[in-house]
Amino acid sequence: MRILMLGNSFTFFNDMPEMVREITGAQVVSHTRGGAWLSEQLNADTEMGAATLKALEEHWDYVVLQEYSNGPVKDREAFMRSTAELCAKIRACGGTPVMYATWAYEKNGPKMAGMDCSYEEMAQGLKEAYHAAAEENGALVADVGQRFFEQAEEKCLYNRDSYHPSEEGSRLAARTLSEVILADWAKRTQA
Repeated sequence: MRILMLGNSFTFFNDMPEMVREITGAQVVSHTRGGAWLSEQLNADTEMGAATLKALEEHWDYVVLQEYSNGPVKDREAFMRSTAELCAKIRACGGTPVMYATWAYEKNGPKMAGMDCSYEEMAQGLKEAYHAAAEENGALVADVGQRFFEQAEEKCLYNRDSYHPSEEGSRLAARTLSEVILADWAKRTQA
């Protein structure tokens, strides 16, 4: 199995792609840059975009899409547009897109204080946007954000900066992504 992960620091923090590799046994490649938006993965004029567009000419079983942390809430239209374009390219290479639905910034943390919405509104907005993108594009959803929302008060899922994942948060993300991918893989290989 081959997995390509497209995203930013929410993907590469704590070497989460390696955690996915350990769980799934897949070949995992990631194209990430801190603060990157999915639209940058489509920009052939950037190093990352050029590498992603070249990679999407190869076969990938799964391609994981992770948008800028508040992107689906702040600019849902751009998120939906980039997702649609990437999903079309993923399908063309024979792959299945997987939406890596991320989390709201830590409740009562300094990063959340800078938002113009509540923690609950950000969490719900992210969930709705990722699920809408998945539905419109026939993608799978790894609802990491929902798991953060359910477990954040009892587990230390955030890094000290109040928005990146702690190691435990990255492990939760890796498990969630891997569960979705492995369940789909099992259906495919049994068919």
